[in-house]
Amino acid sequence: MTREYLFAGFGGQGLLFSGKVLAYKGLLEDKNVSWLPSYGPEMRGGTANCSVIISDEPVGAPIIANPDVLVAMNLPSLDKYESTVKSGGTIFVDNSLIERKVMRDDVSVYYIPATRLAGEIGAPTLANMILVGKLLSVFDEYDEEYVGKALAKCVSARHKDLLELNKKAMETGRAY
Repeated sequence: MTREYLFAGFGGQGLLFSGKVLAYKGLLEDKNVSWLPSYGPEMRGGTANCSVIISDEPVGAPIIANPDVLVAMNLPSLDKYESTVKSGGTIFVDNSLIERKVMRDDVSVYYIPATRLAGEIGAPTLANMILVGKLLSVFDEYDEEYVGKALAKCVSARHKDLLELNKKAMETGRAY
């Protein structure tokens, strides 16, 4: 099994971190993984995306032209990448920030008010992790042990105080 993910939005929304956590979880599960960040000249506020491939087979190239899964955290990203998702794929939309609906009918779509939920749990910067929690739940891949280990590895020592809040955000997404 191979699944290709594209996380897209503005710089500063934690897209690269989201992909890193997902990729590290894949490594812990003994999968083959590729993580490729991409961002414009401004880290904060510019466009950013992150490609992740998780596979049982070796990953030949990190470039994703047609992802199985799109996580869109802003309207320009949904506009740009909606058409690239494989037929039968899945799109996750932060509908706190994106008002329009997905125009395709050949993909599964999940509208999650991630930014609103993040504010409600006291973690306004963790909408990205709410979306990852929902994504893992939808694919029945939310394993608390691996999620916890991946977060522990990816949350920097400088931000260790945010580890439990990241877990709470992922649990919020899982339960939504």
